Amino acid sequence: MQQQKEEEELAKQQKGYLGLEFARSEIGITVSYWKELDDILQWKNNVEHTEARNRGREQWYKQYQLRICKVERDYGFKR
Repeated sequence: MQQQKEEEELAKQQKGYLGLEFARSEIGITVSYWKELDDILQWKNNVEHTEARNRGREQWYKQYQLRICKVERDYGFKR
């Protein structure tokens, strides 16, 4: 959990960062939002993020899946 908070703080400092959502139970899901595709590439190539990603591969993850998607519309309902 501490690693996740550190990653979020680092991401917030990056150009084009728009937000982050995550959920944890049997699987973990993290969604980060960026303004431009180039901002995503810059985040991917960030040295500190790369080091954290490598630690995750070595210490925690058996696998992970990455998707880059364009959000065309977002809406919801909450009571």
